[in-house]
Amino acid sequence: MKTILLTKPNTKRNWYLIDASGKPLGRIASKAAFILMGKHKPDYTPHIDNGDYVVIINAKDLLLTGRKPKTKYYYHYSGYVGGLKATLFTDMIKKKPTFPLETAIKGMLPKNKLAKKMFKKLYLFEGNHNFKNVQFNIVDL
Repeated sequence: MKTILLTKPNTKRNWYLIDASGKPLGRIASKAAFILMGKHKPDYTPHIDNGDYVVIINAKDLLLTGRKPKTKYYYHYSGYVGGLKATLFTDMIKKKPTFPLETAIKGMLPKNKLAKKMFKKLYLFEGNHNFKNVQFNIVDL
């Protein structure tokens, strides 16, 4: 049996819908990154972007387990002396509800040129969204 290597014209993309309400951040992020990379397909090829589109709704309702909601910080450095800013998870979810999920998924993607193409296939919505004329595969976590 020969190994079949995928080429760009042979890629077929599907749409997947993930409902984030009441689910842990890491589980949502790992499942989304897995689908974005295309590792769920039998014809996965590391050097080709053959992943699918992922739509995540209710991003503001995700959970962190244990003490993480009170102890998880997001850091931003301005480049100047004393310019390190720290934002608590609970404050970040109020200010930018999709940011924690965005950074978690981005961190799980490969660190190469394909990561930008993979990340563009991710759509995050902070609330419930009404989609018309789109056939989704529902992802259970």
